[in-house]
Amino acid sequence: MNLKIALFGIAKEIVGQSVLEVNAPEGQPVEQLLEQLRTQYPALSQLSSLAVAVNNEYAEDTQLLQERDEIALIPPVAGG
Repeated sequence: MNLKIALFGIAKEIVGQSVLEVNAPEGQPVEQLLEQLRTQYPALSQLSSLAVAVNNEYAEDTQLLQERDEIALIPPVAGG
């Protein structure tokens, strides 16, 4: 399946674009998608945390992905 992933903050800077398209097996869990992305973009492994939202809700690592899901990578945010 073909997944479109929106990237924000430092994740966007690491990948070099705001939307990433990746090919993944049907029904792949979020955890495996993160592993795939960290392999392709090793600097993502340096982040202290990286949340994944699927269809506008934070996703558990075990959530299975579908081709039409709206996926976003949300890096840690610092502020004051």
